[in-house]
Amino acid sequence: MAYTFKQTFLPASKYSIKAPYIMVPQYITVHNTANDAPAANEIDYMIGNNNQVSYHVAVDDKEVIQAIPFNRNAWHCGDGGGSTDSNALKKGNRISIGIEICYSKSGGVRYGVAEENAVQYISKLLKQFGWGIERVKKHQDWNGKYCPHRILVENRWDSFLKRISRAMTMNNHNELTEKDDDTMRFTNETLKAAVRDYLKQAVDKKLIDKSHLEKFDAGTLTDGDFKGLEIIIDQRSNK
Repeated sequence: MAYTFKQTFLPASKYSIKAPYIMVPQYITVHNTANDAPAANEIDYMIGNNNQVSYHVAVDDKEVIQAIPFNRNAWHCGDGGGSTDSNALKKGNRISIGIEICYSKSGGVRYGVAEENAVQYISKLLKQFGWGIERVKKHQDWNGKYCPHRILVENRWDSFLKRISRAMTMNNHNELTEKDDDTMRFTNETLKAAVRDYLKQAVDKKLIDKSHLEKFDAGTLTDGDFKGLEIIIDQRSNK
């Protein structure tokens, strides 16, 4: 599973409306779009209107699109534009990178892939900034809004964070690599055992078919297969 990253930046002429302040980011804030438009449409609409609503990045099942530089604020947390000079006055709008996950209204496979792309992208941002998982916030944390709505209504925020942590571990230590044929290959036996145990538990709980575990044991399970299984296991675990 892979996404294309691109940048379609907000014109500087609109900074006064959409991104008026210089920002030193300290957090990442996660949102669901609450509609079924792809990332390109979300970004085009955000840039094209004159509302004081904005965000840095939109993620769908194919693309991650950045629209606002991370050194500028955006209006995505609904908590005003308070100063960042005092802890008592810090606002999510002024200190966090806003990430919108697309296709959340209807959910389904497209949303599941978009969410996994967000997991992978956020893990890379955390590594880039040298941050830990505690820097990932939900919109709700700033102003109480029930967002990201799909993750919340499915009671998956904790598991969402765990998936980001797992992606960080795998990326940071470079323990999981791919062969030319995309099958999973491990350079660390401890990690291999942990992944197998994760799959076996899912089979025992009847969340996935045992054929997936058999493919893992045979060495024919691909990295894409595994990431897709993670989405399925996560969703079925919280029904």
